[in-house]
Amino acid sequence: MTKSTYSRRRVLQTGAVAGTGLMLPTYLRAEAHTGFTNAPTGDTVTLGFNVPQTGPYAEEGLDELRAQELAVQHLNGEGDGGMLATFSEQNLDGTGILGKKVNFVTGDTQTKSDVARASAQSMIQKDNCIMITGGSSSGVAVAVQGLCQEAGVIFMAGLTHSNDTTGKDRKANGFRHFFNGYMSGVALAPVLEKAYGSDRRAYHLTADYNWGWTQNESIAASTEALGWETVQNVLTPVGAGDFSSYIAPVLNSGADVLILNHYGGDMVNSLTQAVQFGLKDKQVNGKDFQIIVPLYSELMAKGAGSNIEGVYGSMNWNWQLQDEGSKAFVKSFGEKYGFPPSNAAHTCYVQIMLYADAVARAGSFNPCAVVEALEDFDFDGLGNGPTTYRGADHQCFKDVLVMEGVAGSGNANMMGYDTLSIVEVTPRAQVEYEPDHPMFAGGSLGECNPGA
Repeated sequence: MTKSTYSRRRVLQTGAVAGTGLMLPTYLRAEAHTGFTNAPTGDTVTLGFNVPQTGPYAEEGLDELRAQELAVQHLNGEGDGGMLATFSEQNLDGTGILGKKVNFVTGDTQTKSDVARASAQSMIQKDNCIMITGGSSSGVAVAVQGLCQEAGVIFMAGLTHSNDTTGKDRKANGFRHFFNGYMSGVALAPVLEKAYGSDRRAYHLTADYNWGWTQNESIAASTEALGWETVQNVLTPVGAGDFSSYIAPVLNSGADVLILNHYGGDMVNSLTQAVQFGLKDKQVNGKDFQIIVPLYSELMAKGAGSNIEGVYGSMNWNWQLQDEGSKAFVKSFGEKYGFPPSNAAHTCYVQIMLYADAVARAGSFNPCAVVEALEDFDFDGLGNGPTTYRGADHQCFKDVLVMEGVAGSGNANMMGYDTLSIVEVTPRAQVEYEPDHPMFAGGSLGECNPGA
């Protein structure tokens, strides 16, 4: 996408960015506001990283935090620069954001919406954060996104897969780079039909919060369109630990597929216990019993070990991709931490880069300027190929990966991160949908809020 394409979203008036000599456009909505929440006044700017550092999704959260710290280093000119060199927008040069050094504070969401909201509020009110990012739970993401809308700061969602985040709970100040449940279902269906046929009976165990609900709805719709029957859907509490009481009834249900709409430590536990119950060794309805995990991560696969073999799922990104952006990020992350990044880490790193670039293109930290810079923004070089942030709902559209659990190489240097194989790269056109699709209906972005 050429720079001239952006002219449809900008006015002709320009202004100099202090300390850079650059003449950048002024944005229409930002121009209407004389002040905004936590406008930086010194030579630094503070970002808030709100992730689960304890609780059932802690592993994902800690990997997000590693990537966030790496992104700050790259923005401040430390390290090898990572994706700054591969990003199609060459507005970031290692001098911070608009010449201001980037600082950050962290919070522990505990995978609890009320805790996450309180943590984000403290970051905004006490630490003067101009942007909040993080996640690993859609319930958390929706809660924090709502707070950021009220407070007048930008929320760059981390790992959040519920359709609701950019559906009924979408907000003008929020943006999501991660894919969603609908996309997982659409990407998985052709692979599942080819592998298992169109005559299957599926039993769902589903995390009892908004991500699990919309993931179940999405995968059930896609598999039922193939001809599969949904035998039952049972809701399970987050952090249950012991799922044996939920798995035992599957044995007598007549189902020949178990679909685990679980994530993080819950997925590791439920899959491990399903295998211990012997489900993968059974034949039901004359077919080999199968287990499906619609939403995968490298960390979950590592935790589940050999139980993951032959199990299909989907991912937002994977360290094995060979585009230049992915290779640059994997190199930087691997050299710093000694192992490959997860797709959660990738999402949080990219969200920080996208925010910093939007500020640079807008020439302002004003949230309304950032919103306008990101809406209908096309870019490349950050993994997954050409990507678009749709203005109608602030959902990111890019290729989706279908993965299969494998035995892994046994190479000690891989530390268990090679137990997933990419079996399909689903083109973004296949997973796109209209903003008013029934699974995403009922929400409205509203107007950007600059706060103060």
